Amino acid sequence: MHIAFFNRSYYPDQTATGQLLTDLCEDLVRDYGYRVSVVTGQPLQPLPGHQVPGVRGRALVALDEHNGVHILRARGTRFDKRRFAGRACNYMSYFVSACYAGLRLNRPDVVVALTDPPIVGLAAWLAGRRFGVPFVMAFKDLFPEVTVLLEDFHSERINQALQAVNRFLVRHAAVNIALSETMRARLIADKGAPAARTTIIPDWADTSAVRPGDKQNPFARAHGLADAFVVMHSGNLGLSQNLETLVEAAALLRDLPNLLVVFQGEGVKKAELERQVRDLGITNVRFLPFAPREQLGESFAAADVFVVSLQRGLAGYIVPSKLYGILAAGRAYVAAVEESCEVASMTRIHQCGLVAEPGDARQLAACVKTMYRDRERTRQWGANARRLGLTFDRRIQVARYAEVFRSLMPAPAAPAVARVEPNA
Repeated sequence: MHIAFFNRSYYPDQTATGQLLTDLCEDLVRDYGYRVSVVTGQPLQPLPGHQVPGVRGRALVALDEHNGVHILRARGTRFDKRRFAGRACNYMSYFVSACYAGLRLNRPDVVVALTDPPIVGLAAWLAGRRFGVPFVMAFKDLFPEVTVLLEDFHSERINQALQAVNRFLVRHAAVNIALSETMRARLIADKGAPAARTTIIPDWADTSAVRPGDKQNPFARAHGLADAFVVMHSGNLGLSQNLETLVEAAALLRDLPNLLVVFQGEGVKKAELERQVRDLGITNVRFLPFAPREQLGESFAAADVFVVSLQRGLAGYIVPSKLYGILAAGRAYVAAVEESCEVASMTRIHQCGLVAEPGDARQLAACVKTMYRDRERTRQWGANARRLGLTFDRRIQVARYAEVFRSLMPAPAAPAVARVEPNA
């Protein structure tokens, strides 16, 4: 079986969607024997030291391969994505190149689109039409609702266009994949997705690679975290998490001895957060780069508590993928999310941590203070998190994708049975 994926982010990108898609594609090749192609772009946040072939001259596509996955890297602009104009140019240039790259694919059996950029599903749908094969839409976030994150641009006309694109895609997809029950409900109610063709496959963590570990480890010692009570946000420092609230909470916690708030990762908000820390004059905040994957287990183990946050109004439109690594690491966390977000109910039902109102720095600081003062209960919440995390293991979720793809293949024709004429 040959599966072709369309998404702008892929290996060696450090973005969450790119890493998750890389996991999925490589597992389908290694564990299921599938042929896999990916139409992607040039890395947005590449792993340090990883060189990839660039698009040269007038070519629109560069060919690459990694761990058995055939990669078509489409040309795209690289303007500053903190501004709408830059982000829109990057999206459209990649989309045009991705449409062309779809013409260069060897015939796939299934075509799958993710949602980076939000219109890339149209390129995948065109490829599916060209080859006469099923098209699958795997939603990682929902547009136009998440355009509220763009602080410098709001256009009702563009929002209407994005809504129309999503309605078109869900109607024409053989299967729509949502990350959560709330996202599935929004796809059905807001986008018109057929309920019978809309299923749920959550994101994941590799629970064999990320597991509860000793805080006294080389990563923690190298960054001065081994002997501190560490409150960590790990992952993309982007627009959806309301990270300014965590900096404000750090200011309220500055008098707690030996407490550090650590931002580990990169993203469009990093410079602004660093400026906010300087303006507040606080010294209990650290910024670290992304940890290499081989150090991921140690970096998670360096934390005592994590923070999972999401801006108000985004529940079901975005699902924080960083949660699954936290669960796998067996660490308690504060979920700064609204009540309609599954993360809140999951946290309470499985007793993995505490829930705070999004955007409320005082409540977030109070939750962290509770965990700081009651270390034994915090450790128990971490043990509960690990048990829950095992149900979101990478192998389980990849198997569900493989089953979806198998279900779209035509049933093998029954062997012909020779007819035996009775003797006259």
